[in-house]
Amino acid sequence: MRDASCLVVIEVRYRSDRSFVTAEQTIDRRKQSKIIRTAGLFLAWNQRYAALPVRFDVIGINADANGKQTIRWLRDAFRPAGNQQ
Repeated sequence: MRDASCLVVIEVRYRSDRSFVTAEQTIDRRKQSKIIRTAGLFLAWNQRYAALPVRFDVIGINADANGKQTIRWLRDAFRPAGNQQ
């Protein structure tokens, strides 16, 4: 997705049981690494986007016991190592 001059990579997670963690909390360092590597491959294959800054967002969809869903969008949820603010 594009947001102005930024390329946005979005990971969407769903959880129907929040007894331990929310959907957005399931994106650990290992999963972040996979997403970052995949984005790198995408940029290597799609040079027209290679010069754009990249932002990694997470959308967590959580359902309670009654099936009611809440959506949380975390913009700039994580960054590649070395690019932390």
